Amino acid sequence: MSHAPILIVDDEAANLAAMQQILAPRYKLVFARNGAETLMAVIKHQPCLILLDIQMPDMSGYQVCRILKADPLTEAIPVIFVTSKNEEIDEAAGFQVGAVDYITKPVSSVIVQARVNTHLSLVRASNIEKSYREAIYMLGEAAHFKDTDTGAHIWRMAAYAGALAKAVGWDEEARRLIELAAPMHDTGKLSIPDVILRKPTQLDAEEWVIMKTHPRVGSEILAKSDASVFRMAAEIALRHHEKWNGSGYPDGLVGDAIPESARIVAVADVFDALSMKRPYKEPWPLERILAALDEGSGSHFEPRLVETFKSILPSILEIKVSWDALETNDGENIKVEVIGGMAKFK
Repeated sequence: MSHAPILIVDDEAANLAAMQQILAPRYKLVFARNGAETLMAVIKHQPCLILLDIQMPDMSGYQVCRILKADPLTEAIPVIFVTSKNEEIDEAAGFQVGAVDYITKPVSSVIVQARVNTHLSLVRASNIEKSYREAIYMLGEAAHFKDTDTGAHIWRMAAYAGALAKAVGWDEEARRLIELAAPMHDTGKLSIPDVILRKPTQLDAEEWVIMKTHPRVGSEILAKSDASVFRMAAEIALRHHEKWNGSGYPDGLVGDAIPESARIVAVADVFDALSMKRPYKEPWPLERILAALDEGSGSHFEPRLVETFKSILPSILEIKVSWDALETNDGENIKVEVIGGMAKFK
């Protein structure tokens, strides 16, 4: 039984009793008889779903729904309208004010149970997805705190990767997936000692051996989940330091043997690293960055991706400008929150 109740709203006791008989064996229920009681019950009980009568004595279900959807605290609660068959209803108007479904009276037990179960399943799926996304952002931030990058780097780089993925034909779902997965590419740096990770000069041979363990460590951490976003993140973490000509690490893969996700992130990561200020360097001018990408084409990077990246440079620079407006000098004041399944920054 869900911890949050279902709120049933109807001004006729017989209808409330019918709904109670159908749903009480499986769900916790609370009741309201008019619009005013509904609004108070929502605040008090924070229901997971509302079955809302349309015709009520003080205000219509449409009015109540409009009020709920205008409030950020209640807008996510799904509303199913319940209406009599002889009532003239405007389904378009109902969906416009935010309802997710209709049930007609007299109600059918099978239909009520099916509709309620469907929409509660969607709520549970949404909550699980939100949890995944919040975990993603926390992992990305955790790796950042070990490194010298500014906080914006991983999120800006992910936006570049998403734009490049779209340009080479990835569909919208896959594009969003790489934007979520890319920020976790350096999760394995959590295992690298600070004395190596933050060393202001070049690493010696022994230190490089340790540094080169971070792709495999990150992949092993992220691969513990079967979720598609973590599978892609594990793939990127393991392969983002491989190079097109086979000179990368950890396994020296060549060409198409490197997953396309990692090849995309490699271009986005280097572009952003060169364009940002770090303790040991100033940001490079755009011409120098593009020259570096051209120089790495065919050795470090897949040539097709370099050419595509340059072809969408106006979009890339728009992303950069928007991030430059958000980032403070030290990059520490950017806050990430998850709204509607996407990362928002403030």
